[in-house]
Amino acid sequence: MTSAKRPVIGITMGDPAGIGPEIIVKALLEYDIRKICRPVVIGGAGVIKNILKICNLSGEIKKVDKISGPPPCAGKIEIIDLNNVDTKNLKLGVPSKTCGIAAVAYIKKAGGLALSKEIDAITTAPINKEVINAAGFQYPGHTELFAEISNTKDFGLMMVGGGLRVIHVTTHIPLKEVPRHIKKGNVLRTIRLAHKAMGYFHTKTSRIAVAALNPHAGEGRLFGAEEWDEIMPAILDARGEGIDVSDPLPADTLFYKTKEGFYDIVVAMYHDQGLIPLKLLAFGRAVNVTVGLPFIRTSVDHGTAYDIAGKDCADPRSLVEAVKLAVDMVGYTHA
Repeated sequence: MTSAKRPVIGITMGDPAGIGPEIIVKALLEYDIRKICRPVVIGGAGVIKNILKICNLSGEIKKVDKISGPPPCAGKIEIIDLNNVDTKNLKLGVPSKTCGIAAVAYIKKAGGLALSKEIDAITTAPINKEVINAAGFQYPGHTELFAEISNTKDFGLMMVGGGLRVIHVTTHIPLKEVPRHIKKGNVLRTIRLAHKAMGYFHTKTSRIAVAALNPHAGEGRLFGAEEWDEIMPAILDARGEGIDVSDPLPADTLFYKTKEGFYDIVVAMYHDQGLIPLKLLAFGRAVNVTVGLPFIRTSVDHGTAYDIAGKDCADPRSLVEAVKLAVDMVGYTHA
């Protein structure tokens, strides 16, 4: 990273009943990410304390109201304690509305800290979308909630891992609804976000590959017309803005070419089109990035994993990679 000062990374605890608390304590104590940043957990101190016992890890908790002064010494976990979980009644691995309310509170607190520049970036542990919706928060996920907090209109989901960077035109919508969302404006917006996203990385090029929606890129309209009617017009407009972007390319070969270095980032048309190849290459180590926000936000590539919560077997590597990427991005933007 180019910044001489270690950045402050706010790590939201995610769903208290999931594996978020466990991967956090393991990332802080076993992988010692404090060598590259000052990690500050935003969550519940009681939950973290219980997880330390379950995982038989030696660590102390330092509660803080604001981030100031020197960072704590080794073995201490700095936490902004929202104290919104009754640990006596918390059942690990069991989803609940209470946990959904708590998880959203951590996200909102982190967003406020990032907007006020009290932290340099946010890394999020997993939440459960059904749980937060059941708790009364109608959001498809973290991305949309952070966008509302920051009043961001143009934003996108980018995944990084396995030598790939992928950003999506559509994300959390039913597959049958994808074609009607593949419109010139949506595609152009995503290409612009892809171009913006490349500004976070230390690359000399910004070569954007656009995945076709249909097999063989529509095969001259035989298999679909979206490539001709919506995607290509967006590409032509982007080229007019000076953006280096490909024609719509068949997705079955595009990701291989990107992995081999022909392109720097892929614009995928829908969720699974982009995430299947990326997770095949980097499952458990991929990182989710929200592009377009006024602050940096990275996240793990997995869910709450209720089935293994509290069993001391959760793998923290995706969280570690998410923090590392946040640090790299902060270092670049602060240069």
